[in-house]
Amino acid sequence: MQLISVVSAMALVPAAFSYSVAGRLIARDDDRGNETVSGLGSRKQAVLDVGGTTRDLAIAMLETKTMTTDYTYGDGKTGDGTNFGIFKQNWYMLRTSASEFLGETVGQVDDGAILNSDLGKDVQARHDGEEHYGYDVWFSGHRDGQSGVEDPDTADITGYKDAVAWIQEQIESDTKFQTDDTRFWVDVQAI
Repeated sequence: MQLISVVSAMALVPAAFSYSVAGRLIARDDDRGNETVSGLGSRKQAVLDVGGTTRDLAIAMLETKTMTTDYTYGDGKTGDGTNFGIFKQNWYMLRTSASEFLGETVGQVDDGAILNSDLGKDVQARHDGEEHYGYDVWFSGHRDGQSGVEDPDTADITGYKDAVAWIQEQIESDTKFQTDDTRFWVDVQAI
């Protein structure tokens, strides 16, 4: 029996499956990449200046091309599904974990609009949420609201977390990516 070398075996893996996260192959080459977005570097710096992290940059890059809030109010959603800020955090997660909104009701949803204009509060609310729920449950709730918190192991949620991890890995591969105009992206299904 002839053994195939690791290099030869890797040559058998289609190029379409060349990215990995945590040592596992996760996606095709054509579903991710990078682009130059004029002015994005100053926006990245603004996020970092208010206490943001490379994970914050990755989430914001995945959510909007410009890392801004110039999308339809609430991202076209209502009630607990209404999204705010550069991370498009949903009202359910905000009102159950962010100190700014803790204990508020679904009816107070418009209070979340402050995150569209106050970057510091937006970053703080995201950090509060991850601290409250933990990494995995925060991502699940961020992606799918209360349903995600209750069922955090769906393929959609895993795909979203993997996309953020890949973008964060790219940002951390060279410090220039924390302040230049490079945007990393991954195609994920919109919800």
